[in-house]
Amino acid sequence: MESGLVLQAVDLRGHAADGPDSGAQHLEPVEAARAAALEPRARARFAAGRAALRRFAAELLDLPAAELQVSYACPRCGSGPALAHGRPGYTRGGVPLPLLLSMARTQEWVLLAGLPAPDAGMRLGVDAEDPARLDFEGFDAVALSGPERLAVGQLSGHELLRGRARLWTRKEAWLKMTGEGLRADPRTVPVLARPEIHDLDSGQTGLPPALVAAAALSM
Repeated sequence: MESGLVLQAVDLRGHAADGPDSGAQHLEPVEAARAAALEPRARARFAAGRAALRRFAAELLDLPAAELQVSYACPRCGSGPALAHGRPGYTRGGVPLPLLLSMARTQEWVLLAGLPAPDAGMRLGVDAEDPARLDFEGFDAVALSGPERLAVGQLSGHELLRGRARLWTRKEAWLKMTGEGLRADPRTVPVLARPEIHDLDSGQTGLPPALVAAAALSM
């Protein structure tokens, strides 16, 4: 894994939708409009996550958070200050800032990843998952390739769920890195042996050990 990659976990518990710690005051208009369409709990998590991402980026760049302007990028919609979805990024005075960013949400946590001063063409994706969410019939058939189904086929119970979560976070990290997202059929995205994808443990991320995480970074 790239030695300059910085990871940070943020606990979202305790953020009320409109409370002083909600993060809503840090949202730009385009983000606030997206937040307004969400139900209260989801709105609180969204606002807190975006506020955490802004602080994280500002710290990595050694800049005041208030000077950063959002500039997300989406393969379908383009990029710029009018977007509130896609690959995260920031500008300052209209100039793109030299920082690769990715973020992942679970129900109660956000995982942030950043790479300052990346080389041209580098891309980054990160994901985190609670294995308990993957405890349902049919997951393997809709999410995993043939070799991946074989890889988890002999597992059961807790190990099966963690095996599924490992593969799923690797797929999500890869698809965030490429920008495809879940427009791609996850069964067509093999991730067992891609050297660009790395499993992350709780010691690296700061997430609770029960969660599973992965990062993808193309050089």
